[in-house]
Amino acid sequence: MKFPRRLIIDTVLYVLGTGCAWRLVPHDLAPWDAAYRWFRAWTADGTWDRVHDALRQKVRTAQGRDPQPSAAVLDSQSVRTHQGGQAVGFDAGKRVRGRKRHLLVDTCGLVLRAVVHSASVQDRAGAKLVLSGIRAAFPQVGLVRVDGGYVNAVDSGLVGWAAGTENVEIVAVPRNADVKGFRVLPRRWVVERTFSWLGRCRRLARDYERKTAHAEAMIKVAMIRLMAARLAGEDVEPHGPIETEAARRLAEDLNQE
Repeated sequence: MKFPRRLIIDTVLYVLGTGCAWRLVPHDLAPWDAAYRWFRAWTADGTWDRVHDALRQKVRTAQGRDPQPSAAVLDSQSVRTHQGGQAVGFDAGKRVRGRKRHLLVDTCGLVLRAVVHSASVQDRAGAKLVLSGIRAAFPQVGLVRVDGGYVNAVDSGLVGWAAGTENVEIVAVPRNADVKGFRVLPRRWVVERTFSWLGRCRRLARDYERKTAHAEAMIKVAMIRLMAARLAGEDVEPHGPIETEAARRLAEDLNQE
């Protein structure tokens, strides 16, 4: 390697955090083509995935939890794409042309699996992409919480498919129709907070990647950055009433398990 790995990582993190184009990377970092070449290579050979999974287990262990989760939360986020690319569609429900980020997270909000697909793919179909082979990767996961949209259409067979194929129970956390406006739903807020964590990286404010594999890799890099900071004892989350309330709710949820 001509350039130090640390310099390559710093360049990738600069693109992730600032949202700038690869060609606009400052000259005191690695050349943009070298950084992009290594980002692409580490995406193809699974390096980002291996680093991400190893850090997730270390974070869970540091929090006094089993390295392997037993429950998870599933949700999707529709985001606009910049200049087209692979798997671009239209989400008629949210009226967004772009892609969907489907995340499966543990009860701490750490990503277990991330799948990026066209926004035109229905949530129930996208859920099958995320949950396929989940027990092989995470043998202890037996419960996945979702919102009502995943199980409203019984004809989709998502609940039966998950139970029969993956031996996973799908539990919906319904929204109270009598309550208007935003409301924090039990357990469901965990995955929403993860989307908020990702939104702090400007590269993820929209989907700028031409390939879905690179879009998924950027999500993993963002989580690697967050988990590495936690393990190093750096507090990267701002303090305030929202974070305080989130910490309180997380502690309550963990105590109930």
